[in-house]
Amino acid sequence: MGKKKKDTEKVAALDNEYTKEQYAEFQKQHKQLIFRRRRLAVVFLVAFVIFLVSGFQLMKDYQQLNTFKKQHVEAVAESKEADKKLKRLEQDVALLRDEDYVAKLARSRFYVSKEGEQIYNIPELGGTTSSNAEQKSSAEESQSQSHSSEKQSGE
Repeated sequence: MGKKKKDTEKVAALDNEYTKEQYAEFQKQHKQLIFRRRRLAVVFLVAFVIFLVSGFQLMKDYQQLNTFKKQHVEAVAESKEADKKLKRLEQDVALLRDEDYVAKLARSRFYVSKEGEQIYNIPELGGTTSSNAEQKSSAEESQSQSHSSEKQSGE
């Protein structure tokens, strides 16, 4: 490498019109090459920024889509729950339209009895529920029917 450097120092440039034109042409081509490289670098930089921004936007949209999917699943679950509750309430309404059921319910809750019927209060461990109240009312009704049949047979 040292030898090449010495060799180039020994070469003298001719000072004529042709060499000046060639040197100017070389300088012009060198400037164009630098300009093209810079322009290519700017284009790549702009493309990189565009891809970067679109990538971030894509990830943000993907996260939002996942959030919407979770909300959709929750909404569907709530809708199913509401449908079940609606069906139960419709069944309750249908039962409340039945006069026999309403009479049994009134007798079990308010301790109202028919003529000649006796009511026995039986405390439950877990408290009364609607099914327990129905069972009590049907048990009380069967007891009252047996008592009324005994009175009629005894008379």
